[in-house]
Amino acid sequence: MMDAMSAAGAAEVTSTGLDPEQSAAVLAPRGPVCVLAGAGTGKTRTITRRIAHLVASGHVAAGQVLAVTFTARAAGEMRGRLRSLGIGDGGAQVQARTFHAAALRQLRYFWPQVIGDTEWRLLDRKFAVVSSAAGRVGLSTSTESVRDLASEIEWAKASLIAPEDYPRAVAKLRREAPVDAAKVAEVYHGYEQLKARGQDGMLLDFDDLLLHTAAALEEHSAVAEEFRDRYRCFVVDEYQDVTPLQQRVLDAWLGERDDLTVVGDANQTIYSFTGATPNYLLDFSRRFPEATVVRLERDYRSTPEVVSMANRVIGVARGRIAGTRLQLIGQRDSGPEPSFVEFDDEPAEAAGVARTIKRLIASGTPAAEIAVLYRINAQSEVHEQALTKLDIPYQVRGGEGFFTRTEVRQAVAALRQAAGRDDLPDAVGADLVTLVRAVLAPLGLTDAEPAGAQARERWSSLSALVALTEEQLTQDPELTLDALLRELSLRAEARHPPVVQGVTLASLHAAKGLEWDAVFLVGLTDGTLPIQHVLGDSNSAPDEAAVEEERRLLYVGVTRAREHLQMSWALSRNEGGRKSRRRSRFLHGLIPEDSPASRIAAPVKSNKKRPRCRLCGKQLIGTTATMLGRCEGCPSNVDVELLESLRSWRLEKSRELKVPAYVVFSDNTLTALAEQRPQDDRGLVAIPGIGAKKLEQFGEDVLGVIKGSGSP
Repeated sequence: MMDAMSAAGAAEVTSTGLDPEQSAAVLAPRGPVCVLAGAGTGKTRTITRRIAHLVASGHVAAGQVLAVTFTARAAGEMRGRLRSLGIGDGGAQVQARTFHAAALRQLRYFWPQVIGDTEWRLLDRKFAVVSSAAGRVGLSTSTESVRDLASEIEWAKASLIAPEDYPRAVAKLRREAPVDAAKVAEVYHGYEQLKARGQDGMLLDFDDLLLHTAAALEEHSAVAEEFRDRYRCFVVDEYQDVTPLQQRVLDAWLGERDDLTVVGDANQTIYSFTGATPNYLLDFSRRFPEATVVRLERDYRSTPEVVSMANRVIGVARGRIAGTRLQLIGQRDSGPEPSFVEFDDEPAEAAGVARTIKRLIASGTPAAEIAVLYRINAQSEVHEQALTKLDIPYQVRGGEGFFTRTEVRQAVAALRQAAGRDDLPDAVGADLVTLVRAVLAPLGLTDAEPAGAQARERWSSLSALVALTEEQLTQDPELTLDALLRELSLRAEARHPPVVQGVTLASLHAAKGLEWDAVFLVGLTDGTLPIQHVLGDSNSAPDEAAVEEERRLLYVGVTRAREHLQMSWALSRNEGGRKSRRRSRFLHGLIPEDSPASRIAAPVKSNKKRPRCRLCGKQLIGTTATMLGRCEGCPSNVDVELLESLRSWRLEKSRELKVPAYVVFSDNTLTALAEQRPQDDRGLVAIPGIGAKKLEQFGEDVLGVIKGSGSP
């Protein structure tokens, strides 16, 4: 080890240019260290300097340090900074890797010693295996269904939940399973069996790498001894995003030792849906009572105005995580105040954002230093269109461009097929919207937002196509399906720009760890941020923990901006639509009183009364309830005999017209007719789905069926 004078020299070199808190973290004695690092506070600089200090002071050799990050990009950045500090030159270097990359390397080395001659290979794409397991238990093998099941299996394994324990675990956690929990457990079990019987030996997925690595160290003392002799010091970045499985691996690496530095910010926990939990960060001092804890709160990324907004967003957070919040202190020169803008509809919002971006670029801000951030990928389409209209280059990060998504390509293909049929009536106006909905229904377009992340993403994309149809109808009331397809083709062609250094379009999750000079946070309405499925409905209360995670997403979005920040929302989805949306609850108290948005952002009251249940009097929510004229939970007074008569009439009529039955009337419309038994034209058109054209085509027949069925 170095003498005292050499150690002092190493400390001076590695702490030069750091603020007092960063220096405290760098120079902390060996042993457990927890660095609570807010956004933009220089955490990467701090932890690389700490590693450099530990090496330069002789506490550990460079090759004995294992630093784990959550992305390969972050690992590469860490290695580059360590090289610039001269760490590992001419000898073994610090190992900076992701958890999975580190486990893969270790497992390949120890496998013969632990398992023997059994061959294995990495299953880097589990879709086919999950699909096979799902098919064996009678579940859908559609792309979205399989992706949802694969994600659920990943969550269970990351949470250390075995197949047989899955139903009980999701019930206890009140987690929403994509399908019946018992069925998910069957798929999970079948998936594990199929992997064990791979044709070319065992198949291991990425979670298996961690499981087998942990087991090798836990169950084989010789392996543990060799590993712990090789690695003496550990550093974990983004510690708030560690899963129980990753923590198990970390515990196996450490053994009884405590030479560990962790860095994280619980208020940037946004990956709970993958199994990540901030509890290990929050409980660090309890596990290691002698730990050194340092708080980094000086923000070097953003202007004081942006920092103040970030503090205000997270300042009203609730729950245990909120107790660890960091009060960021802006270190940059002053800049423009964040702005808030309300728009009538989403196309107007996208056009307004694009115009502002155009001005920023003209004033000298590079396009690559501008980002438009949203909650879900389906929101990108309208912004892609608006940027294209102004010839602004862009790139979509963390998701495909709208028109290149699988579900959108499938939808367009299905619409083309429908347009090529000669047995469908010409559809314009409202009938065109009905036709588009009918064509997209088999692809996943339902009346209500479905369960499952992949299904919701697909549903949002298909809903966006319906909204686009409605938008085009406002411009051309005589729009036909062929004309709609031409418009879609033109938009798809324009949506394929070459790879460019342009404006970034990204979801808030995909933006984590990145930063730009100018950030536009769009679509800030209740139902989008926070997302609808965490808000509950008339029968359930909001999931408060999930709502708080949505707030943290907004906080992450705000802290991506260095200088310019605009937050916006639209009162309607479609141009000319009813302005019924509410701005996000997270904006309450943030908008200055002198801002135009503060005066017009209150929910717009419609003169049109919302429909109410004819049985209980409550306002109706959702297409199905509106169609039936009653809450879905209220008892049905359907005339079964009349319903069967109507179905028989519809079948006969559809054969006569050579069209699918749903083109005549939907099942919901028939049910509403059998429940409400209208006696004249006025009663018929009062039922949603029966417009002037349907009344003219089928009104007389339907009234005849109703009157001929006798009294209910």
